[in-house]
Amino acid sequence: QVQLVDSGGGLVQAGGSLRLVCRASGRTSSIYRMGWFRQAPGKERQFVASVRAFDGNTYHADSMKGRFTISRDNAKDTLYLQMNGLKPEDTAVYYCAATTKATGALMSVHGDNYWGKGTLVTVSA
Repeated sequence: QVQLVDSGGGLVQAGGSLRLVCRASGRTSSIYRMGWFRQAPGKERQFVASVRAFDGNTYHADSMKGRFTISRDNAKDTLYLQMNGLKPEDTAVYYCAATTKATGALMSVHGDNYWGKGTLVTVSA
């Protein structure tokens, strides 16, 4: 079992930045890949970015490239999402996810994932 606690959300003006943090505990050595998803009101949960545990290889959804950066500190079992140039359409609940399965870089919301409870990001115009 893996437990995830995500945090760092808040209210920010358009153009601002936030850094989300996800702390993993439990059987963290079994994690193959970690990632971030987001879910806006009335919309489906969507993939944001992922990082492969053993080599740090990252993948970002096209719409996030250049603004969002995922990273992981293996020594601290902590995942980060640095978000710059935030836009009102980035408003959503952001969820940390982890999988012990050897999945591709584009994690599926329907995959065998562990989930954090989510952290709300609100971007005002």
